Amino acid sequence: MTPRLLSLLVILCAAGTVSCGKSAPSPELAANGDTEVTAKLTAIGGDFPPNKLYDYMYVMKYHVLKVHRGKVQGEEIFVGHYNPLKPRAAAEDKYSGKVGGNVDRFQVGDVHRMALEAPLDEVFMGGIIDKHIKEKGTRYRAIWTDRASE
Repeated sequence: MTPRLLSLLVILCAAGTVSCGKSAPSPELAANGDTEVTAKLTAIGGDFPPNKLYDYMYVMKYHVLKVHRGKVQGEEIFVGHYNPLKPRAAAEDKYSGKVGGNVDRFQVGDVHRMALEAPLDEVFMGGIIDKHIKEKGTRYRAIWTDRASE
């Protein structure tokens, strides 16, 4: 390999690393809800019921890492995700209202950037499963949920 070709290859690799290192957040995050956070999923609360039974909102517990807009009270929040067995990009239907994002599945320890609205019981008129019901705190509805890093 010639020195010139090697130099070009190094420059291209460095440029690719810089440009791919951090992607811009989805514009849907800023366009939806009244609150936007990056948070780590800390508790799911059990297995999700199968979607064939009924459509539902399932509340999960998160630790807030950063508030991008709006306000949350405390570091722990509770977020309802519509039909969590479905990838976010395929979860929206005639009952859900706006739902989307690039999260395919929910796993404790994952970090999500979310557009939220609250309170859940006023913005969603359907079944809500909340295994954290004994814990105090506002319940949010996730509108858009993307993978994020800490």
